[in-house]
Amino acid sequence: MSKIYVLHENDEWTDHLTERLEELNLPYELWHLDEGILDLTSKPPEGVFYNRISASSHTRNHRYAPEFTEAVLAWLECHGRTVVNGSRALRLEVSKVNQYMALNLAGIHTPKTISVVGKENIPEAARQLGLKSFITKHNRAGKGQGVQLFHSLEALSGYLDGPSFEEPVDGVTLIQQYIEAPEPYIVRHEFVGGKFVYGVKVDTSEGFELCPADACSIEEMYCPTDGEAEASKAKFEVLEDYRPPIVDQYEKFLQENNIQVAGIEAIKDRDGKMYTYDVNTNTNYNSDAETRAGKYGMLELAKYLGGLLEKTHV
Repeated sequence: MSKIYVLHENDEWTDHLTERLEELNLPYELWHLDEGILDLTSKPPEGVFYNRISASSHTRNHRYAPEFTEAVLAWLECHGRTVVNGSRALRLEVSKVNQYMALNLAGIHTPKTISVVGKENIPEAARQLGLKSFITKHNRAGKGQGVQLFHSLEALSGYLDGPSFEEPVDGVTLIQQYIEAPEPYIVRHEFVGGKFVYGVKVDTSEGFELCPADACSIEEMYCPTDGEAEASKAKFEVLEDYRPPIVDQYEKFLQENNIQVAGIEAIKDRDGKMYTYDVNTNTNYNSDAETRAGKYGMLELAKYLGGLLEKTHV
């Protein structure tokens, strides 16, 4: 029997999807791809295969989940199976360099960024960037891992020489233009089936770790799963009647890169110029924000996967 196969490495982030699949009476099976064995001479089962491997898998001690998933996706695609967020999506998920190049190719503006390998080369990269304020981030990250804001080269040197410096898992550090917004928030644009679902406003006043998942944990910071005493303090807010012109560009970008499910994050500077800085192909949703808005990303995703499964029976 054909099923929906969910390729993942984090049970907590998958629970909400499986609840929706069960609600719709859709057959499914979970493939946890932290490790395993893949016989390349075998044939995959029939069905729909949805990849939701995250760039932050290494933070859960699943260091090689993306590499193993890449092999599984190559196997599935070789046999012509229906794959949601296939090899190209995974490539962009684990590399912000690849994201920015693909976004730029699509005519979408990104912050000025320099890629650097080697801790000793980071100060020179920052000098080449030539900006008073800048941030560092990891090329393969997730949840804002490795993001630090600096207002001087001296502050950067102190970070590099101190105990809080984090080596990126793939060795690639990004030095990036700091976008100062007039208000402390970004907007995350959610897409299912390559089509816009909603935009969610994310409060950034407490830092850069912006994971919307109910299961995320933000140490010493407000986490949206701890309960929201006041709606006015909600970290995540689904926007009403929101569809800016850039959404059309985003949909075209997703189509060109064979990405079906994504959350794309953007920020506006004081002059109103929009910068797109992150593409999440393992997107999550915040249940509190969705309940207030009456919009449910995982339900839309489950319906989409169910529609694809129905087509495989034709």
